[in-house]
Amino acid sequence: QVQLQESGPGLVKPSQTLSLTCTVSGVSITTPDYYWNWFRQPPGKILEWMGAITYSGSTYPRPSLKSRTSISRDTSKNQFTLQLSSVTPEDAAVYYCGRGRGVGEYDYRGQGTQVTVSS
Repeated sequence: QVQLQESGPGLVKPSQTLSLTCTVSGVSITTPDYYWNWFRQPPGKILEWMGAITYSGSTYPRPSLKSRTSISRDTSKNQFTLQLSSVTPEDAAVYYCGRGRGVGEYDYRGQGTQVTVSS
């Protein structure tokens, strides 16, 4: 059974870097041809795609966030990570990781982790 679990700090201060990890079980993140996506949903807003890393390690950050986003993976731990730098209160959201067949898609998704940005 495929499962994804997000982890990271629930509270980040403005200007700091947010780092989230998605731990995957039930499937290897190197299995062709999956894309491992990050999403977020700010309060009262729709789900927003943040970026993706593929089974081969190619990364696709959201263009509007490219300068602040880094996506990486640790295949030995079957994890992939999202780093978002210079956070502001507008980055507060529930962050999700998901598995899909393309950018912005998912057939399995984690339960999400709440991130608050506040000093």
